[in-house]
Amino acid sequence: MSAQDFTTTIIVNKSPEEVFKAIQNVRGWWSEEIEGKTANEGDEFNYHYEDIHRCKIKLIQVIPNQKVVWLIEENYFNFTKDDTEWTNTKAVFDISKQENKTQLIFTHIGLVPDYECYEVCKSGWTNYIQNSLKKLIETGKGEPNATGKPQTETERKLSEK
Repeated sequence: MSAQDFTTTIIVNKSPEEVFKAIQNVRGWWSEEIEGKTANEGDEFNYHYEDIHRCKIKLIQVIPNQKVVWLIEENYFNFTKDDTEWTNTKAVFDISKQENKTQLIFTHIGLVPDYECYEVCKSGWTNYIQNSLKKLIETGKGEPNATGKPQTETERKLSEK
């Protein structure tokens, strides 16, 4: 992990088990258009948002109530010169008990400021972790992308191009 890798943290009044289950429910906080399995080590799924962003992800480490690691095996962006910027990067969800609360540290290892997509991706991940996933954990209802329904201002702008 580099100090430059994108990271964001949330703290919730829920158990590590509840946080872990919410992370596994990728359709509940990232996108309703996820295809594949998203819960166990070895599972693979595909994400796509219109023709703007597509990726294939494999769960390479799953430690119940503690950690989930995704490997982005393939990636495509239509808005960067290098459309594979996320390829072979990792998204890491570290879950830990903090007194009577649970902390989730999300780190996208390899998503660094040198990437053309960095600001767009930083905005997207911040929304999906700080807003949608947090709401899913706390209320049982996140704010994932639905078909043709962008969640962030950046997604709205990219959809209009």
